[in-house]
Amino acid sequence: MTETTEAASLLHKGMEIRKAVLGAAHVERSMANVDEFARPLQELVTEYCWGAIWGRPGLERRTRSMLNIVMLSALNRPHELKLHVRGALTNGVTRDEIREVVLQIAIYCGVPVALETSRIAQEVFREVDAAAAG
Repeated sequence: MTETTEAASLLHKGMEIRKAVLGAAHVERSMANVDEFARPLQELVTEYCWGAIWGRPGLERRTRSMLNIVMLSALNRPHELKLHVRGALTNGVTRDEIREVVLQIAIYCGVPVALETSRIAQEVFREVDAAAAG
């Protein structure tokens, strides 16, 4: 397989995984709003983050989701954290498990980080519940 073919394959695989985790509508909306300046970065993220790493067999998606919640919390990236809390639910992580992750964050990253993560998770839960109800 040539380097170009391999990259195209990872990009395709990454797009499939990205849509499965974050929701096809969200990803399609995001990609529709990408201009020529941002397109190479979006392709890089899709190919390497979603295709090469999320596509590896070593960890289940739910485990990767829990890891992302921790890392994005520690890095103070609320926008990405919100996406990945929603993705964690999609990947089968329960609200109780997310609560346990938040408690772990409190000990290893600090209480203020855990409080912000908890607030974001609760916001996502309310949005998910509202969408399911209506």
